[in-house]
Amino acid sequence: MGQKINPLGFRLGATQGHHSLWFSQPKNYSEDLQEDQKIRNYIKNYVQKNMKISSSVEGIAWIEIQKRIDVIQVIIYIGFQKLLIEPRKIDELQMNVQKELNSVNRKLNIAITRIANPYGHPNILAEFIAGQLKNRVSFRKAMKKAIELTEQAGTKGIQIQIAGRIDGKEIARVEWIREGRVPLQTIRAKIDYCSYPVGTIYGVLGIKIWIFVDEE
Repeated sequence: MGQKINPLGFRLGATQGHHSLWFSQPKNYSEDLQEDQKIRNYIKNYVQKNMKISSSVEGIAWIEIQKRIDVIQVIIYIGFQKLLIEPRKIDELQMNVQKELNSVNRKLNIAITRIANPYGHPNILAEFIAGQLKNRVSFRKAMKKAIELTEQAGTKGIQIQIAGRIDGKEIARVEWIREGRVPLQTIRAKIDYCSYPVGTIYGVLGIKIWIFVDEE
């Protein structure tokens, strides 16, 4: 059987870097890892809460966390201008995350960076598809629209897979669509990947997206 590996972990050190940069002693490692997860979840929930109701896309591409002895630096890579939260909101977010972690001796810094082609990033694309599926748009239409958006962002290939009770059918199935090249076996090929769960009224659907960005 074909063994499937996460395309990001497979390329670590070649075309892919880590999203958390810190060093920790083995006995503290699990705590630090959970702390990272807490920070990421809190930021995502905060953005969701303070989002305009009209848009279903959070627009967070990824969150990078760098830890030093006395500072935790969090960089949020964001796709859309309207989500560049005003400074007042950033301070509030910083305070809340600090409270959540209750770390007295470490300062928390949050910076926001905008990425150039938001729809060239799988997380933002998955959020877009999720929004469409929640609004009962047919899944094929949603996939095709997503592919159009990525082509405008100038990528070399994309594969989208949706699994679960698609369109509310009794039997769960997997549907996928590919456009261009997606060389998963080539380590030199820079591939962006994400898996994203969507809670619909029928149950949870899983979206997986592979985007072939560039070959080095």
